[in-house]
Amino acid sequence: MKNLFRAATLLATMTASVPLLAHTFVYVSEADDGTIARYALNEQTGALQLLGHTHAGGKVMPMTLSADHKHLYAAIRSKPLQLVSWDIDRNSGDLHQSISVTAAASYPYISTDRQGRFLLGASYDGDVVHVYRLTSDGKLTAPPVGSYKTGHAAHSVIVDASGENAYVGNLGTDRVLQLKLSKEGELTALGNGYVKTAVDNGPRHSVLSPDNRYIYNIGEMGGIITQFRREPGGELVKVAEMPNAVAAQYRLAHGRERPPGYSDTTPRIWSADIRLTPDGRFLYVSERTSSTISGYRVSKADGKLSLIDSWQVEKQPRGIAITSDGRWLIASGEKSAVIGSYAIEAGSGELKRVSEAAAGGDANWVTTVTYN
Repeated sequence: MKNLFRAATLLATMTASVPLLAHTFVYVSEADDGTIARYALNEQTGALQLLGHTHAGGKVMPMTLSADHKHLYAAIRSKPLQLVSWDIDRNSGDLHQSISVTAAASYPYISTDRQGRFLLGASYDGDVVHVYRLTSDGKLTAPPVGSYKTGHAAHSVIVDASGENAYVGNLGTDRVLQLKLSKEGELTALGNGYVKTAVDNGPRHSVLSPDNRYIYNIGEMGGIITQFRREPGGELVKVAEMPNAVAAQYRLAHGRERPPGYSDTTPRIWSADIRLTPDGRFLYVSERTSSTISGYRVSKADGKLSLIDSWQVEKQPRGIAITSDGRWLIASGEKSAVIGSYAIEAGSGELKRVSEAAAGGDANWVTTVTYN
């Protein structure tokens, strides 16, 4: 009996000492196929396993997670325009459709606030940002409760950690808008309402540093990364610019805005996405014409960037995402039949390709979620 008790105690002790395995899932929107591909990511090796596809009901592009990571939201950019949400099965990664609502515009970018109150959408075609209220259980409601006219070609919108300020990459005006976000979801200008980037840089996507001190914006046409410091009240001050890392190497001309029917064959700068590791040490941007990702080290003292290197990745890389542990970067390619996973070297920030998995047509947005 004593031996049995000791064995049971030993087993309990061993079980308690073994950390629970985390489950990381990767979602990639496949615009041409109208589906979202689901993958499991091996957290030890970075290997990707395709789990299946979820039908989205149209040309699905931008995606974002709810603040509690229980729901995945996506924008459908074909008619009828929609915003769709799914409940995420934290054990299998399966998506169970929760609700769809009519979208007031076509959104190339959507995001949520950390407080779980709102989903925001930036409309390139509509020159507007909309705010949709989320219910306490993550359900989307329509019509939008907030709206702000942005000027030509709004391309992204993010909310700061406090949930009180929103920032919009406005490609057609070379401005990053700075806005107040009220508790009711209304948007109003903060200060004079904007800060400028370089002329014809085409501000596209932005990312906020983990400590909420800096915002980095990537220009689609100039490829310049603009660093802004956030003042206590949320206003932005431009502090540095980092030139495009690959234009000279690949002989890329300055980019141009690409409306429907664009047919210029000149190789031009065409930057897309920007991401920071969760610890804020490394920043990565994708450039579609050269099919590269460039990595930067972020100074702890002042947030300024220094180039690490650039790497060939999937063809025409539209979206990138970094896992919550900062170990893996996932890249999609609009003209690639696969997505790739890359190990982020902890000391240097170097990328090393470790795995790939099949992807559908026009793979663009990448979202990851990890459950412990």
